Amino acid sequence: MSRQLRQVIPALATSDGAGVKIKRSLGQSPSARLDPILMLDEFNSDEAADYLAGFPSHPHRGFETVTYMLDGHMLHEDHMGNRGDLRAGDVQWMTAGRGIIHSEMPQQLEGRMRGFQLWINLPAAEKMQPAAYRDIAAADIPLQQLANGGSVKVIAGEFSDENAETTTGAISGRSTQALYWDIQLPEGETLKLSLPEKHHVFIYPYEGKLLVGADERELPSSQAGLLSEGDSLQLKAKSQTRFLVVGGKPIGEPIAQYGPFVMNTADEIDQAINDYRNGQLAG
Repeated sequence: MSRQLRQVIPALATSDGAGVKIKRSLGQSPSARLDPILMLDEFNSDEAADYLAGFPSHPHRGFETVTYMLDGHMLHEDHMGNRGDLRAGDVQWMTAGRGIIHSEMPQQLEGRMRGFQLWINLPAAEKMQPAAYRDIAAADIPLQQLANGGSVKVIAGEFSDENAETTTGAISGRSTQALYWDIQLPEGETLKLSLPEKHHVFIYPYEGKLLVGADERELPSSQAGLLSEGDSLQLKAKSQTRFLVVGGKPIGEPIAQYGPFVMNTADEIDQAINDYRNGQLAG
């Protein structure tokens, strides 16, 4: 069964951290989620004033964050003493679990800062696991070349199209079976993707325009296109296009969120707030 475009969520300009300018599509409201995906932010600016204040020390509990850099240089530091540099093409996959306190600060005074931050929910049984993270260098992310001149960076999950062998991403084995692909297609070229039938999946063009599904509905850049269920997807590049394909296995549990805390109940949110105030969030 071929997937179709069922809903479009345009990214809205906003700010986060200490005033970093971003565009937020998924996560701009509680109704704008796609279980297990909680949020997608795009940041892209050549103006240092838009990003220089960065994301000073702040907490998380109950989910995973994935930072994918296209351009620029950010430094991650956390309460466990970890430090990690993120440069162009690098990914950091962080499991906040029961709690982490970290910062993400620019290491440049000028030039372009560009990339994405994705939030992926965790099931209740995994929300209080110890915090952990993995820095993935650009060179360690599998790159699959396509016969039509396109290419796919397979950050997470397994990628295959109708003509190619399966490529396993840098990240696998998560309970949500996350997919995270960065695909480039030349103008006028088509691509048929194989997708897990029951996964919730969306597409996010960030350069150019896509035609989605057999009915070729247009999806412009900086708009999240939520897909219907199915095991395949037909795409065509209306122009030279780069886009993300992101998804996962639905968790199907209640969500209670208060800023950087994502749990299942209001009582658990209250506990997270109290733990943070008492210095026990990441204990």
